[in-house]
Amino acid sequence: MQRVKNIIRTALYSVMFLFWCMTTAAAADPSSRSLTNIFAPQSTPAKSIVNLSLFVLTITGIIFVVVFTLLVYSISKFRAKSASANSEPAQVYGSTQIELAWTIIPILIVVVLFLATARVLHAVQDAPMPAGAVEVTVIGHQFWWEYRYPQLGVVTANELHIPVSDPGHPAPTFLRLLSADTDHSFWIPQLAGKTDLIPNHPNSMWMDPQRTGTFVGQCAQYCGTQHAKMLLRVSVDTPEDFAQWIREQRRPAVADERVAAGRRAFETTACINCHAISGTVANGRFGPDLTHLMSRTTIAACESSINT
Repeated sequence: MQRVKNIIRTALYSVMFLFWCMTTAAAADPSSRSLTNIFAPQSTPAKSIVNLSLFVLTITGIIFVVVFTLLVYSISKFRAKSASANSEPAQVYGSTQIELAWTIIPILIVVVLFLATARVLHAVQDAPMPAGAVEVTVIGHQFWWEYRYPQLGVVTANELHIPVSDPGHPAPTFLRLLSADTDHSFWIPQLAGKTDLIPNHPNSMWMDPQRTGTFVGQCAQYCGTQHAKMLLRVSVDTPEDFAQWIREQRRPAVADERVAAGRRAFETTACINCHAISGTVANGRFGPDLTHLMSRTTIAACESSINT
């Protein structure tokens, strides 16, 4: 009997801990700038994924409760007793009704989960791109991110800027995902689900963040020895701030005589083989574009602050 109590206590603690984790995550402050909480979605694709996840967790939770209840009942009802230790238990043979039930019910559950998942996949992956959408080409490198805005003539690295999407005037951002070397995975938990970047196999995703702020994520596919430091940072700006950022990024690099010696050193060494700076002879593509490096708040794939 003590063993049964221990099993029940362990299961209850597990359920309570899972419920506490989900409640804490859902109640977390959505304005946190360092939040990577899948239960605090701020974009339509992320909300669709969270709703599906909660639906699946509810179904599987009910299954767990039913199975666990039957298990505890069976252990308690049919546990060994000293009075019948040497006797053979009653022989119970198959029941057509029970066998049909435990065959049909699981099939129906799987069909429901499949249809719910297919519906979300279709809504997220096959969403049409409206005329006013922002297009960004994302290229994963070992170990940094390249962002190209083909419509706007901007190339930057590591920090993605996109406009906020007002429900009254939607302005989603559609991303074309490419890889320059190995497999990567683009994942901003609050904005969209994980999508892989695979060499020679373009993928796509979209997001329509509904509040401004900074959202962080992680390359979710092991891509080499520095994979853990390949972080993601998305700045969601107001339409005015985004337009201002685009104007500033289009400008050529600032020419300042006070740093002329540094410019000469940069242009006459191997730096230009990897990096590009607009308005100079540097036109490398292997490393990040450094044209407006000091306008960014982080460096090295957002791994550290640029001011440190």
